[in-house]
Amino acid sequence: MIDQYLMCSEAKWLRQSGLVLLLPHGFDGAGPEHSTAHIERFLQNINSNEYAMEGLEHMTGQSINFQVANCTTPANYFHILRRQMLRDFRKPLILATPKIGLKHPEAVSTLEEMDRGTRFQPIISVGFGDPNKKADTVVLCSGKIYFDIQAALKKEELNRNILVIRVEELAPFPAY
Repeated sequence: MIDQYLMCSEAKWLRQSGLVLLLPHGFDGAGPEHSTAHIERFLQNINSNEYAMEGLEHMTGQSINFQVANCTTPANYFHILRRQMLRDFRKPLILATPKIGLKHPEAVSTLEEMDRGTRFQPIISVGFGDPNKKADTVVLCSGKIYFDIQAALKKEELNRNILVIRVEELAPFPAY
């Protein structure tokens, strides 16, 4: 169903779909019935012709066959679902939803982050070290690995500046 309808519905069947798949990602120690979304499988099936063009400036949610995201905050989760409903076009959305995000003490948002004037953030940058200096190291990550990196960096006595960039939307990849 996913390969024959969802991933190629617009090209093959001339039908837009706004379906949202909430798929588990990671084996968070749950029982024998637990599975994982295998995000790499979805990323491999993205319309690669769009990525082959010069530069990524043209990449939008409208120019590829579906979207993939791995939200780490309740506010971003809210905004991506709202964006999915309010857009004037439909593309399937694959949301990796690890259960750790439901119970992690750092995975929180304020009501102000969901208020008027706020929107989905495809990337979230967090600096560790001296905020007045440039970053020595840049780390790209997605999903729950951010919380492991954050915990390790908070424990450590940092003698350098590290910028951790959470990529919340994997496809289309945020090009800035």
